[in-house]
Amino acid sequence: MRTAITSLISGILFGAGLALGGMTDPARVRGFLDIFGDWDPTLAFVMGGAVIVMAIAWRIAPRMAGPLFTGEFHLPTKSDLTPRLIGGAALFGVGWGIAGLCPGPGIAALVIEPTSAAIFVVAMLAGMAVVRFTEGTSS
Repeated sequence: MRTAITSLISGILFGAGLALGGMTDPARVRGFLDIFGDWDPTLAFVMGGAVIVMAIAWRIAPRMAGPLFTGEFHLPTKSDLTPRLIGGAALFGVGWGIAGLCPGPGIAALVIEPTSAAIFVVAMLAGMAVVRFTEGTSS
């Protein structure tokens, strides 16, 4: 129960941060990606804030006896670049540039603009289902 409450609070905080930062507005995201046009630096500040928070977290985590809300840290163990990873990152970037949304802001946008965000979320879920179906559930 404690993990569920922590996850809920974290999700609400994440969604609120995305909404306050304007990341649920596809036009703002596309404006950031339009470096030769009417460039909007807002996303750079949002990403910069996230990088600062994570840099601090990565420095603090090794000094902690353990995490506050679970039994152990769950840190990434893989560091290899595979064609699947590179292809997925490229596909993600193309989709992000076209739609102006990625999964987190897309789900948060369901609260603000349900109709247009729902189209994105349904397409995202369909893409995830296609990958699961074609590669099996081990991915």
